[in-house]
Amino acid sequence: MKDTFDKQAFKDKLEAQTTFPVLYMFKFIVPSGKESEIAALLPNNKMLLKQSSKGTYVSATIHAMMPNSEAILQVYEKAATIEGVISL
Repeated sequence: MKDTFDKQAFKDKLEAQTTFPVLYMFKFIVPSGKESEIAALLPNNKMLLKQSSKGTYVSATIHAMMPNSEAILQVYEKAATIEGVISL
């Protein structure tokens, strides 16, 4: 069974718990070799990478200044188009 993402609930929660603009932490897990696709989501921000023990996956953490909840959602929507990505 596929989990469904409730975009509106996430946006409401962000707006209730966050004062914008905010330095937001994005965290993704991607298959090795897809790091550049994650970096392209937020090109002007530093990305911290950590390889999995077997080297098949990479954890990517990016801190980015976000003006509002819609900007955060747009990043997650673009990330969802990357094959094999897991957004945390």
